[in-house]
Amino acid sequence: MNNILYDVLAQWKSAIDDHDPQRAAALFTKDAIFQGLHPYGVGRDAVAEYYESQPLGLSPQYNLLETRQLADDTVLGYLAVDFTFTDRPTLPVNLLVILRRTDDGWLISHYQVSRL
Repeated sequence: MNNILYDVLAQWKSAIDDHDPQRAAALFTKDAIFQGLHPYGVGRDAVAEYYESQPLGLSPQYNLLETRQLADDTVLGYLAVDFTFTDRPTLPVNLLVILRRTDDGWLISHYQVSRL
């Protein structure tokens, strides 16, 4: 279960580090509920739009705090994330993700950030 989360989260971090919104969005299900620090959106287009709006140099540093296997094809991860920037202070948040196993592999179906 942790390997699944670490694999998807490593890809998510890499896409954000590279400022590649389309690659980040491809890690989400087509109907994913996405709540960053802006109003929520649904689907890959909303995810890509959100990450496109983020500044160059944004980078998440995360620590997986809790995991739960909700079903054979569903995993929950709860993380502490520090989003670092090149021109402003680090932003610490909590992040909850739910991954689902799909025909395309494990994808994020729910993403919710909480400001500390």
